[in-house]
Amino acid sequence: MRRPPEIDLSIHHPAHGGSDRFALAVTRLLRFFADTFFAKRYGHRAIVLETVAAVPGMVGATLTHLRCLRQMKSDRGWIRILMEEAENERMHLMTFLEVCKPTLFERLIVLIVQWLFYIFFFALYLISPKTAHRLVGYFEEEAVISYTHYLAEIDAGRSANVPAPAIACRYWGLPESATLRDVVLVVRADEAHHRDVNHGFAADLGGKTPGAISPYPWHAAELDGPAVQEPVLSGLPAPQSSTNAIG
Repeated sequence: MRRPPEIDLSIHHPAHGGSDRFALAVTRLLRFFADTFFAKRYGHRAIVLETVAAVPGMVGATLTHLRCLRQMKSDRGWIRILMEEAENERMHLMTFLEVCKPTLFERLIVLIVQWLFYIFFFALYLISPKTAHRLVGYFEEEAVISYTHYLAEIDAGRSANVPAPAIACRYWGLPESATLRDVVLVVRADEAHHRDVNHGFAADLGGKTPGAISPYPWHAAELDGPAVQEPVLSGLPAPQSSTNAIG
């Protein structure tokens, strides 16, 4: 079984300047609404919030792509990183859909919130990509905290530690004996990686040196197919880590 990478749970980027303070204020406001509505229903919380979490990567990739075309310059690997982030968040959603089912009201919330957030984030990225990435970095900080609380609920027996869905076993290379706890551990590691990558992008756009980035868990090359443990052909170049694309 692939062990989830060790992550630093204490990381928080202090807000410096109006841009950071705006991003942090928006994050805290949305956290308040999420805590109020979902309380400790972490499975339902994950489903609804992951439908929103998959938006920034796709928006950022699209606008970065268009900007690089206009300016006729390299994207320095950012587009692939952002698109992979969006796909990864979507896989979180597909995984938790196997754990619990959203209510009709939650589906309505998703329909409304996703479009509102898409328009908001699209406009924000056009105005200030730095603020947009800082916002996502703060979102991911909160995601790490939420999944840590979810683990505590599972360990305390208040949330059932059901068998891991088959889609999760394929995507993260988990054994058939894996449980929901194993899934939450790798999902939290994903979020920690996104946290550090987006804070790094914001730092880079602000002319500062990005900090260290949490390691990314292993993922299947084909999201909807069986996990490929090793390359079939020898001599293939190893995929570049997203940590090398910042800067």
